[in-house]
Amino acid sequence: MTLKDKQVFIVGYGAIGKALAVFLQRRGVDVKIARGRIQEEGTSRQQISVQLPDDTIVEAAIDVLPLKALQGQDGVLVLTTKSFGNETLAAALKTMQVNMPVVILQNGLNVEQSFEGSGFENVYRCVLFATSQHLEGQRVRFKPVAVSQVGVIKGSDVLLSEIVALLSTPDFPFGVARDIQPVIWKKAIANSVFNSVCPLLNADNGIFHRDPAAMAIASEIIAECLLVAAAKGVLLEAGDIENTLLQISKSSDGQLISTLQDLNNGRPTEIDTLNIAIAQMATALNMADKVPRTAMLGQLIKIKSALVQPK
Repeated sequence: MTLKDKQVFIVGYGAIGKALAVFLQRRGVDVKIARGRIQEEGTSRQQISVQLPDDTIVEAAIDVLPLKALQGQDGVLVLTTKSFGNETLAAALKTMQVNMPVVILQNGLNVEQSFEGSGFENVYRCVLFATSQHLEGQRVRFKPVAVSQVGVIKGSDVLLSEIVALLSTPDFPFGVARDIQPVIWKKAIANSVFNSVCPLLNADNGIFHRDPAAMAIASEIIAECLLVAAAKGVLLEAGDIENTLLQISKSSDGQLISTLQDLNNGRPTEIDTLNIAIAQMATALNMADKVPRTAMLGQLIKIKSALVQPK
């Protein structure tokens, strides 16, 4: 299989998916967005604008399709939807006999399991080092932090290299990670800090580099999570993750983490693949007492999410 000149289908109409679609189309890639909600119908062409860190605006007209339009298509499937819908989405795609290579742009641990379990032949994980936030209308603000890494969950290294070449643009670069698990864990631990502390403080991402007390809490959560990662065979350094967290905090100062955006809009969060997943792993390893802060912050986000959900 060669991916040169293949279509890219981005599943998910969120801020990251919109930004990626604009960048790819401007580079000459045939890209379309498919709405992640299975029941949604209708096709449209949307003029999407992306505000870059220097306030430059780039835009493109993107075709937006219903999910069922993917049936019979050939290309690469890029998931930018929320991970709590993966089981339903994987089942729907298999029912439609969609078996394109899947690239999962989602936070958290084990988010690929639904696609592996549904029999997808080529599954790749992207660890996202960029933030994107909706502004008014069809405009989003996009900030890259570092090169977003892509690695193999199921498939070939050759196809991995082709996927990275297909998706990468100057404004949104991707890179090859030959061992993706340490990268997944490193980002999941950082996100377990951002996606629990920021929403509970109602603070933007910059809180950690501005406030030493917030950073001290972050360091405690990181230390707990590293114990679970080590027990799962992934060895990471606390200082490395703290530096990454501070880098993200500085580069996305003023931006709201996705969980806070979700809570503000009454939507479900992805905390089950972050703090809750790490706490569950700790329990299975008979080390639940090692992650009290991580577990408690995750439970508080779940309670807060339930409180803001539409009745």
